[in-house]
Amino acid sequence: MSKPAARDVNKSEEIRKVAAAMKATGQKPRPVLIIAQLKKHGIAVSSPQVSMVLKRMGFTPRKRRSSDEVAAQGRSIRNGAISVDDLVAAKKFVSQFGGADRALAVIEALRRLED
Repeated sequence: MSKPAARDVNKSEEIRKVAAAMKATGQKPRPVLIIAQLKKHGIAVSSPQVSMVLKRMGFTPRKRRSSDEVAAQGRSIRNGAISVDDLVAAKKFVSQFGGADRALAVIEALRRLED
């Protein structure tokens, strides 16, 4: 089988075919994976081109987290410490119930219901 000439190939259509095939098998179509797949078939595409085609197809890009979020989550998981995010969430919770005493009473009542 010969490799198709660049002008004989509709690159966007090839990207769509590979993305649809990946979706059908349960994989998430990612630009890196699609580029590698098309490279095997002799079709060179760029990452921005693949990203734009995927976006137009309705695939949303992965949400990127900041390094601070990743580091805070890692510290919290590793040593069981309370992170800043935990404190912010607790503050919101306490303010919803009108103070720390009321929030603690609600938590205690929930604990009794779980037992």
